[in-house]
Amino acid sequence: MYPQQIHAYLHRFFQENQCVITEDAGNFMRVQLTIEMDKKMMNRPFYWQYVETTGAVPCPAQLTFITDTTNVREDVRGEVVHFGSYRLNQVFNVTKQQGSIVHLFEKVRVNDRTKTILTPWLGVNFKVTYASDQTKETLFSLGMNLMTGQIIDGFQESVVNRGFDVEMTAHTFNLPYTIKPLRALGRLEGMIIDLIKQDDHQWIDEATNRWKKDQRVLEYFYEGVEHRPESYEVEKKAMEEQYRPKIVIEIINGGLFYVTAIHAN
Repeated sequence: MYPQQIHAYLHRFFQENQCVITEDAGNFMRVQLTIEMDKKMMNRPFYWQYVETTGAVPCPAQLTFITDTTNVREDVRGEVVHFGSYRLNQVFNVTKQQGSIVHLFEKVRVNDRTKTILTPWLGVNFKVTYASDQTKETLFSLGMNLMTGQIIDGFQESVVNRGFDVEMTAHTFNLPYTIKPLRALGRLEGMIIDLIKQDDHQWIDEATNRWKKDQRVLEYFYEGVEHRPESYEVEKKAMEEQYRPKIVIEIINGGLFYVTAIHAN
């Protein structure tokens, strides 16, 4: 997952959760958390219990996230967020807890003379994990035009700088979709599978070779033992769970987005 993808994901997450982004420089952002988001992310239940009990003025945290350490200003101090980091995984978990499907309309300038046409898109963020004794995770953000069937990669980046609302703006017209979202989701999942098939899977052979090497060590250790103890089977099973290659596809979040024109990168 590239730094710009992480930045776009965080921007959308905090925007959708009504957190004010006080500064956004492209490689870092400062975010003023809401009370609700502070409770979910900052792990300070005793502070909030005190505030609610005494009626004290609440002071939700303000955080700085650095998404790209190259060319960041020297005076910027904050958390470095990268794929696999605690904070990004926490954001993923909060998203799942809240419900991962959204339904948003792009905010457009009102024109009393004409109506702005908004086209429905299904946008989905997938996480693909290659897991063995080592793990590699990749995020894919795909979008499908529910009128034409056009699919674009980098959907999150295409809409991150647009304003959205849960209600339609006046003087807009939403085109009805001709491709059902569930069918579109199936096609996007199929594209993810195709991308996985095209990837280099040398990691599977490498993991299998490491597995066989450790198996030989285990067999050597118990060589000549006629009745092998239960610990042998436990170690053998643990080794299989550790090394057996697995590919996991997860939907992080997604939703229906009614937007003006999107141009493929």
